[in-house]
Amino acid sequence: MFDISPIRKQFPSLSQTQNGKPVVYFDNPGGTQVPQTVIDAMVRYLQRDNANHGGAFPTSRRSDAMLEEAHQAMADMLGAASRNEVAFGANMTTHTMGLSRALAHWVKPGYEVIVTRLDHDANVSPWMLLARDAGATLRWVDFHPEDCTLNLDDMERQLSKKTKIVACGLASNAVGTINDVEMISRMAHAYGALVFVDAVQYAPHGPIDVQAMDCDFLMCSAYKFFGPHEGVLYGKFDLLDRLPAYKVRPADNRPPHKFETGTQNHEGIAGTLAAVEYLASLSGAKGTRRERILASMAMIQDYERSLVAHLIRGLQQIKGLRIYGITDPNRFDQRVPTVAFRIEGFPPRRIAEALGERGIFVWDGNYYALAVTERLEVEDKGGMVRVGLAHYNTMEEVDRLLQELHRLTNS
Repeated sequence: MFDISPIRKQFPSLSQTQNGKPVVYFDNPGGTQVPQTVIDAMVRYLQRDNANHGGAFPTSRRSDAMLEEAHQAMADMLGAASRNEVAFGANMTTHTMGLSRALAHWVKPGYEVIVTRLDHDANVSPWMLLARDAGATLRWVDFHPEDCTLNLDDMERQLSKKTKIVACGLASNAVGTINDVEMISRMAHAYGALVFVDAVQYAPHGPIDVQAMDCDFLMCSAYKFFGPHEGVLYGKFDLLDRLPAYKVRPADNRPPHKFETGTQNHEGIAGTLAAVEYLASLSGAKGTRRERILASMAMIQDYERSLVAHLIRGLQQIKGLRIYGITDPNRFDQRVPTVAFRIEGFPPRRIAEALGERGIFVWDGNYYALAVTERLEVEDKGGMVRVGLAHYNTMEEVDRLLQELHRLTNS
């Protein structure tokens, strides 16, 4: 049973009001709200354990112990074989830029790199730049505009013995589509290519198992799963070990530290550890941290599917509204609760502003998924409106959004 009331009480920001009404956070794909336990963990670190890495004194030792536990917590969340396969960084985009610079050593002129039109540009531009600098060819995989699902037949056409890297998303930040990364990994590995996965948008919505996916690298961001602004890299240990890293000379040459350039954001990592513990606590299940996380994510998935089903049914009743993405309830296991739409005669920015004035926060534009809005031919029309649900949202909040959209379109 998913009891929403005690969950919402853990998030201080959910008590904010605007014009006498509670604020509704539907901008979750851009960043989730943070529970009090995460805030407390960051403050506690700064008050008690704030020290640099590797010192011979108590605060440094406590800080190092927290860092090791945070690596293990993320390994548990991602299903990694070892905490040494997890590296922290500033954010997913910066981390991916750094990794792509390192991988450029393995990409020679004439090789090929594959990206998809369904991805956030943080999983496109780094590989475009790599291909440009290495003299490689960039290839694009298309998606089906009618339901915004990745075209795996096109993926097969783009793959060849020249393919070195395949970059794809686990879930679209624009339209919510979940990609079959296990299938993509099998397809890419058959040609000897490495697979890089952007899991930023999927992480707050479902379980991640990097070993089952058999991806070579995966990125996510803690501020998308109820933590602070912190990037997280997973990589297979043998690859991280062999891959040259851009680092200062005195820094550790072993994974994961060789990819954690400079002094890390320790308070942010403490908050990330607390965010993982928050997720593990939700279901009330017993067992290992990994088992508790899986139980919580299953509970979140069930609840969010009921929320998104209610949202999509309601949106379909609004005259002139078009949803971009999967709308068949029998296929909701193929999407996260991120819904993009346009309403004929109403620019997306006008809708977002009108909702914002009434305390309902949604996003508009391209959300850095430039290839998506270009492919859907809406980039020059203001993009789309995006409503992104999280497990702390309620049916009542969805109803309030639908009521405001009806009011707006009938005014």
